[in-house]
Amino acid sequence: MANMDGKSLLSPKNSIPIPPPSPQSAATGYPCEYVVMNNLAPRRRSSCVPTATRDLWERLFNEGYKADVRINTDNSGIVYAHSNIIAVASPVLGGMLKQANRSNRWRSISIFGVPHDAVRVFIRFLYSSCYENEEMKEFVLHLLVLSHVYAVPHLKHECEQKLELGLLTIDNVVDVFQLALLCDAPRLSLICHRKILKNFKTVSESEGWKAMKQSHPILEKELLESMIEEENSKKERIRKMNEKEVYLQLYDAMEALVHICRDGCRTIGPHDKDFKANQQPCRYTSCKGLELLVRHFAGCKLRAPGGCAHCKRMWQLLELHSRLCADPSSCRVPLCRNFRQRLAKQSKKDEIRWTILVEKILKTRGIGIAPCFRPL
Repeated sequence: MANMDGKSLLSPKNSIPIPPPSPQSAATGYPCEYVVMNNLAPRRRSSCVPTATRDLWERLFNEGYKADVRINTDNSGIVYAHSNIIAVASPVLGGMLKQANRSNRWRSISIFGVPHDAVRVFIRFLYSSCYENEEMKEFVLHLLVLSHVYAVPHLKHECEQKLELGLLTIDNVVDVFQLALLCDAPRLSLICHRKILKNFKTVSESEGWKAMKQSHPILEKELLESMIEEENSKKERIRKMNEKEVYLQLYDAMEALVHICRDGCRTIGPHDKDFKANQQPCRYTSCKGLELLVRHFAGCKLRAPGGCAHCKRMWQLLELHSRLCADPSSCRVPLCRNFRQRLAKQSKKDEIRWTILVEKILKTRGIGIAPCFRPL
C-alpha cells in the first residue's frame, strides 16, 4: 500500500507516527519541557507587602477618599467603603452591591445584627488584612459570623485560630460551639466539644449553657448523651487497662514459677540446686510473693482445693501453668503432668473458661507461646 507521494506507509521509517507537539505551560506560555529545563515553573506566592503599602490601604479606608458605598449598621451607624475593593474581597458583598439602590454616586447596603465597631473592623480587614488585638479579642465571635456570612475565608480562619490559641474559655465555649456548628467550622466545633466534655461540671453551670438550654434543648440533649458516652468509654478504658494489668501479672507469676522450679531463686528451688551465698538479685517481680506462696503451700494442712484461700490460689496457678506448658513430660513444675492428664475429665464450661484465659494472657503479651515454657 502506498501513500500520495509513493512512499510506503508500512516502511520502518514511517511505522511510528509523529508525536504531537509538547503542551504549553498556562503560566508561562513556553513548552512544558522548556519550562522544566530552564526552571521557569511558577512558584508558590509569598507575602512581602511592605508596611508602607499596608499603611496606604489603611489610610484609604480611614479617610474614605472617593468612597462610593455607605454601609448602614446598628444604632444608625455608617461605614464608608469602596465598592471595587469590598466586592473583590467578598463575593456576597459584591452581589449585594449589584442589587443596591444608587443615589448620585452612593450605593447603600446594610449589615445589621452586630455592633457598629465590629462591622468597621470587618470592612477594615477587607482592605488591609489588619486588625488590632484588642478589637479581635472583643469582636472575635461577631467577626467569625461576618466572615462566614460574607464568604471571607482568610478572616474566618484567623478567627478560628485566635479562638483555638487562647480566646476560647469556659465562659464562652458553649456560645462558640453553637456558632461553630452554624458557621461550618468543624475543627473549632470539635475543640469546643472536647473542652465541654472535659470541663462539663463547670460549663454546665455557666450562663451560656443556661441560654442554650432554653434556645436549643436538642443540642443540650446531644451534649448530655455525649457526656454519658464519654464516661462509659472512660470506664471501659480503665476496665481494659486493669484487666491487662492482671493478665501481665499472671504471666509474670508463670515465669517466676518456672524460674523457681527449674533454676531456683535465693533459698528456694529444686533439691539438686546448689545455692550460692552471693546470688544476683532476681529479675522477676512476682518471685518473692510466689516464693512465700510456695512455702505456705508446702506446709499447709488444708492444702486440698477449696480449703485454704492461699492454697486455692496456688492450685489455680499450677493448673494455669499446665495449660501454658509446651512440654509437660520434662517440666519440673510440680503436678504439671497430672493437671494435663485431668483436662479430659473437666467440664466443657471449665475448659472454655481456661482456654479464654490462656488466650488473653498470651495476646496481652503479644506472643504465641511463652519462651519460658519452651523445652530446653
